[in-house]
Amino acid sequence: MSDRNATQVLIVGAGPVGLTLAIELGLRGVECTIVERGDGVLRVPRMSSVSARGMEFCRRWGIADTVRDAVWPRNYPSDFVYVSTMIGEELARLRVPSYDDRVGKLDYSPEGGAVCPQIYFDFIVAAKAKSVPGVSIRYGIKLESFEQDASGVQAVVSDVEGTEMTIAADYLIGCDGAGGTVRRQLGIALDGLGPIATSVNVFSRSAEFITMQDEGWARFFRCFDDDGCWAEAIAINSKDLWRLSVFHDATPDMTGVSYLRKLAGRDFAFEVLDVTSWQRRDILAQSYRRDRVFIAGDAAHEMSPTCGAGMHTGMCEAVNLAWKLAAVYDGWGGERLLESYEAECHPLANHFVELSTKTFNAISALPGATDFRNVVDADPGLLRRLSMPEQYRAQICYEDSPICVSDETPPLEGDALLTPSARPGTRAPHCWLAEGQSILDLFGTGFVLLRFGSLDFDIEPLLTAGAQRQVPLKVIDLHQAEAASIYKKPLVLVRPDGHFAWRGDALPEDGLALLDYVCGA
Repeated sequence: MSDRNATQVLIVGAGPVGLTLAIELGLRGVECTIVERGDGVLRVPRMSSVSARGMEFCRRWGIADTVRDAVWPRNYPSDFVYVSTMIGEELARLRVPSYDDRVGKLDYSPEGGAVCPQIYFDFIVAAKAKSVPGVSIRYGIKLESFEQDASGVQAVVSDVEGTEMTIAADYLIGCDGAGGTVRRQLGIALDGLGPIATSVNVFSRSAEFITMQDEGWARFFRCFDDDGCWAEAIAINSKDLWRLSVFHDATPDMTGVSYLRKLAGRDFAFEVLDVTSWQRRDILAQSYRRDRVFIAGDAAHEMSPTCGAGMHTGMCEAVNLAWKLAAVYDGWGGERLLESYEAECHPLANHFVELSTKTFNAISALPGATDFRNVVDADPGLLRRLSMPEQYRAQICYEDSPICVSDETPPLEGDALLTPSARPGTRAPHCWLAEGQSILDLFGTGFVLLRFGSLDFDIEPLLTAGAQRQVPLKVIDLHQAEAASIYKKPLVLVRPDGHFAWRGDALPEDGLALLDYVCGA
């Protein structure tokens, strides 16, 4: 489309989720426009790190190293430290290895998570989006309203001077956050507990802060007084920027000074850059779609950031939706493919909303400094559970998906989420095929049929079906014993988003029926 005010997909919001969606659509040949009411510059970090799964997306886009090296040196640890004050007693420490000690050596991801707060991450991802043909980002543009019919969506937007214009699109995706326009105009109701705490973020600059304890750099400092764990301080860069999150204070100190001095245990040199009081929420939209309009990210769910799962969930939603929209444009994706977006992503978001609240409640309910060490001694796995191991977020599964063929294996729960699984609906597990090459590097465009071991399996029915339906499908033969032992079955069909669609000992006789099912026909 050449008309500046017409596009295939209109995305509202240029945060991480909207940018992810634009990159994924653009790389698949779908033209999209992002409208963002802000100027594209973030001054206060809300998100502080990128999950392992998010880094796998960045790996596919070619920006993983840029994200990883943005602020955090590769030889710095990412420890969780539990303290009374910065000059007081260290109560416990969960050691998290540096990048040098874990990148390329993990058994669950080729990347692992990365320290890259949103004030840096959004800039990197936006630069990538701008480099993708067919992607346009228009800052200073606010969505006012929209209407839709069977042929498309008409969105009324305004610029910073109040001038209104209309943008026509086939689809509209609301990635405009919790207070955005799209979900509200759709009238989608909300479930969940609602507000669970009044929290306060204090963004500050202090080179002295890290010197007040003698074990060097760490990423998180969780802070205790006589009543329990009251806040956590997070390193925003590797120099002098910090974000202190006070878990609950109904009458917040909007100067931030008392919180910083309480954390430190004495006065010290600091500059307060921003203080924000906000509601920590447990909220999930009842629906993700109304006809040609979808929502994703914080527009669809709000969760305590304690687990670091908010942006992670939203990015997974964006990748899920993008390949399905592209498949519809390419002519091989059926209507059930778009219906499966909500069916797959809504339950997963519900899981992370509940888990985030549960983890926040567990941390904020920890006893005071005097008793905390006894609690840790009695439950050696407590610190790791409370740090939310990123393996849980890497090994996600779309349970009961309407486009994945069940093999009757049991759902993944609890510690089973830490074990690689090839259960249909699950994100394909990582393993190394060669130096620097993960099996995940094979996925990301069309469907991939992995054939382990023997070449005698008859795959012609599926190839014929793929050609007939014009579905992008390639066959890759693998002979690595480790990969075969993880993937279990000799034939495994992987979707464009890297999740399993089907696996078995032999292909069904009707290859066309299998392909139609997983393509939503």
